[in-house]
Amino acid sequence: MKTIEETEAYIGMWVTADGFVRQELRPNNRYDEARGSRKSAYQGSYWVTGNHIDYKDDTGFTADGEFRDGILYHGGMIFHKEI
Repeated sequence: MKTIEETEAYIGMWVTADGFVRQELRPNNRYDEARGSRKSAYQGSYWVTGNHIDYKDDTGFTADGEFRDGILYHGGMIFHKEI
């Protein structure tokens, strides 16, 4: 079984079930996260290692998450990839 890093399947839009948080993982290792009607609420860089993701917001804040079975778990939230 390949990691999400190997398949690059992490690239794209990830959305919480209620659609409130929308996180776009771009191919240039940058992300843009919208919260409700607030576009680009958070922006920064990310790195994927295996099935783990690390974030560094442009303000310096850091966070991480993990991909499991096609789901992104990050900051106590659950994201599904928008297709």
